[in-house]
Amino acid sequence: MRINRRLGNIVFLWQLAALPAAIGAQNIAEIAKSDPLIISGAIGTRNTYRYSSGDNTYASPLAGSLFLDLNISLYGFQMPFSLYYCNDNIDFTYPQLSLSMRPQYRNWTGYLGENVMPFSGYILNMPFMGAGVEYKSRHWHSGIFYGRLRKAVNDDPADPLSRSPQYRRMAWGFKAGLGNRRNYLDFYLLKSYDVVGSLDPRWRLAVNARDNIVFGLRGSVAPLRWLSLTANAAASVFSTDITADVVPTSEATKWNNIFDVRYSSLMRFAGDVSMNLTWHGFSAHLSYKMVQPDYTSLGLCYMANNYQSLGFNLSTTPFRWLSLSAAFSGQADNLTARQMFTTRGFVYNAVASGRIGQHFGLSANYNGYTQVQGDGTIRVQAPTRLHRQMSSYSLAPTFSSDGDVLNHLASLSLNLTQNLDRNPYTTGETDVQTHAMGASYALTVCDWATDFTLTFSDQQTRGYHTRYRSDVASLSAGRSFLKEHTLHAALTGSLVYNEVRRQSKSLSMGGSAQASYVVKDCHAFSVAVSFNKYGDVNLSRLRSDLGNVDCSATLNYTYTFEWKAITNRKKTER
Repeated sequence: MRINRRLGNIVFLWQLAALPAAIGAQNIAEIAKSDPLIISGAIGTRNTYRYSSGDNTYASPLAGSLFLDLNISLYGFQMPFSLYYCNDNIDFTYPQLSLSMRPQYRNWTGYLGENVMPFSGYILNMPFMGAGVEYKSRHWHSGIFYGRLRKAVNDDPADPLSRSPQYRRMAWGFKAGLGNRRNYLDFYLLKSYDVVGSLDPRWRLAVNARDNIVFGLRGSVAPLRWLSLTANAAASVFSTDITADVVPTSEATKWNNIFDVRYSSLMRFAGDVSMNLTWHGFSAHLSYKMVQPDYTSLGLCYMANNYQSLGFNLSTTPFRWLSLSAAFSGQADNLTARQMFTTRGFVYNAVASGRIGQHFGLSANYNGYTQVQGDGTIRVQAPTRLHRQMSSYSLAPTFSSDGDVLNHLASLSLNLTQNLDRNPYTTGETDVQTHAMGASYALTVCDWATDFTLTFSDQQTRGYHTRYRSDVASLSAGRSFLKEHTLHAALTGSLVYNEVRRQSKSLSMGGSAQASYVVKDCHAFSVAVSFNKYGDVNLSRLRSDLGNVDCSATLNYTYTFEWKAITNRKKTER
């Protein structure tokens, strides 16, 4: 809720705080151990002055703000409030009623209010507002719930800024499983449906109410200590419009006690299988996944469909100082060959990292992606076929040394990235190649509690008839003061050069200083100033100079507090 009025309206806003508060997730078994009333939060101010000779109007020259974050804990239930005031604008938020409780007793867990119950990833990943219960023992677990998956949205259809309408969606679910961590079998069932009467009749012709029932199985078996097999599958029956007529055939009506089969009903499948192998420092994983076109579960926020994928990854540690890994996966859509084209994608990478002695480290990385377009209902013509390949190569050596007086850390990174069009009939107008190099050196003087850091980076990007270059160099120093290092100060200087070949050259030079101070762990002060001078340095132009200036100054203060208004006497007596 945002009110653009003067500070005098704060009284009105605080009256709104009397409305229902948010009650956070809480284990009822712990209520007796909680303090009855705790008030905590933070209050502070942020003030910034900005100046720009370039007449930039993206920000106010002088910005001052006050903020208050308040949290009231009542027997462990959290009720947060916040108030923010800046340049005559007020933003006030107060919690809405949102109950979330999970009482536990031995092997039983109850769900009351808004909660998430673990389910199969093909069936449910949304929270429900309702009630449920779950039982877990060493070899058996089960659960059931009933509740609302989403609220109805009934904005005025005549309002051009109205939100997209939606029905209230209800659901109930059941799950049961047997086994242990390595050998188990789980069963899932979810029934969800839209309530037709929850949506304004003016919206119903534009939005169809839907109905859905999903069955799922997930299991794992480990015949050997070094081998395990897992599978996860789901079958979804859903109606895209529950106002459509019911199919009158005997084959369809026999399911009426579970699901009304309508002329708008579909049945789709999704699932995956995988194999895991671990043997003397070597591990391998092989997996296959398939999701049919239009696969839908109303308990999912979103799920891609109409594709299948196959992948594997390998990793090993042949020596204590060396680790190797590699992975490959391929994916293709258009499972029913009804799309105009079929798209296939392949992802692959290899990583090697090692430690040489106590001070040197080295890692090398390769990542690649290939996208290829194939025939569907239409044959792809060679001159327009999509065929792209992206590759990235990186190398990063490091050196570190720790001592009683000085600590050293130096690193270098080299990277080459290519995004290339592999269609021989095209001219390569979209090809991009980037070279990047970065180097840094950090020195810590232990006796002074002082850090020095020097960094440099260079990036050069080459495209079709264009080249771009960016160089950045910076030097910073920071030190902590006082016995408990509660005062910290830092200085930074930087130089930035950007060039677009035959178009522009710009240079930026700047510096900044920061200081922060903490008193009694609750009062925090900070101040920062920065200065930046920049401009066009293209000598071929008449007005090449560094005449633009940006500067800013910031002062912040924050006070954090926690007040136990009412304490737990039993806990105090202990």
